[in-house]
Amino acid sequence: MTKKIAVLPGDGIGQEIVAEAIKVIKKLQADGLDVEMNEGLVGGTAYDATGTPLPEETLKLAKESDAILLGAVGGYKWESLDISVRPEKGLLGLRSELGLFANLRPAILYPQLADASTLKPEVVSGLDIMIVRELTGGIYFGQPRGVRTLDNGEREGFNTLVYRESEVKRIAEVAFDIARKRGKKVCSVDKANVLEVTEMWRDVVNELHKDNSDIELSHMYVDNAAMQLVRAPKQFDVMVTTNMFGDILSDCAAMLTGSIGMLPSASLNEKGQGMYEPIHGSAPDIAGQNVANPLATILSVAMMLRYSLDEPAMADRIEKAVEKVLDDGLRTADIYSDGMKKVSTSEMGDAVVAAL
Repeated sequence: MTKKIAVLPGDGIGQEIVAEAIKVIKKLQADGLDVEMNEGLVGGTAYDATGTPLPEETLKLAKESDAILLGAVGGYKWESLDISVRPEKGLLGLRSELGLFANLRPAILYPQLADASTLKPEVVSGLDIMIVRELTGGIYFGQPRGVRTLDNGEREGFNTLVYRESEVKRIAEVAFDIARKRGKKVCSVDKANVLEVTEMWRDVVNELHKDNSDIELSHMYVDNAAMQLVRAPKQFDVMVTTNMFGDILSDCAAMLTGSIGMLPSASLNEKGQGMYEPIHGSAPDIAGQNVANPLATILSVAMMLRYSLDEPAMADRIEKAVEKVLDDGLRTADIYSDGMKKVSTSEMGDAVVAAL
């Protein structure tokens, strides 16, 4: 049966990097991959065209698809909009409406890019971490929220951090399952010494660990986890944490690898439907210049094939093709170093297709 992919390029460099990922998918279609691609609007471009960052047509398309390929949303152009219609609301809306509660963010240092990291090679060489971030709860979605004016005329902003026991249990189960296929270690990151919500989080993870005793479980406060990611990152295998903590820690881990432009992500619901996107943003400062790194988006296609489309062999082919172009010394500006060949966004995409 033909699988359906909703393609949502979004804003900024999203348009350029998704175009390169589409080249890769079309090459695999020619090799027998049975998928159908349909494009939709999301983010700032959707707002400009329809007055909303998540049009009903796009949401319908996403719900009817087996997987969603997203570029990026946001940009300076839309920062003055009311928060209710900013581009990021389109992304948050997709996550919420599709129930994409589990965000998988790998941080892998390709050996060809060891010199691109700002840390010493002996600290990051061989790095392979999976951060499992809860994606539909926590302070990003909690109510009440807003800005109010107090009796004395001073403004006060407020957001609510809320997690239900069931939400913690299901994300912890994902982390234990992933660890079972990797190094069998899970580090749960919280702030249980200050926040009652994450004190409960720790209790629930401990209770669930009784049924996952084959996995080594540890706990770490988020401030220490950030420090340890820089000090000794290879101590981690799978990290599981809240929405906001995961947002911050995954970007920190990304830079250990040399460039945020190299890292894909997957956001899954309970049915295995997923949204796949690079973890970097829309980078409006370089949009339209054909210099952005498309490899994170291309590697997101590999994750899509593996987790939602049941095509692990095709996923392996993409990952090996990316390694081949890196072996050949091809580099976009973000990962360029002396002695390498600097290439554009489209040239990198073409190189991956040729390697396939």
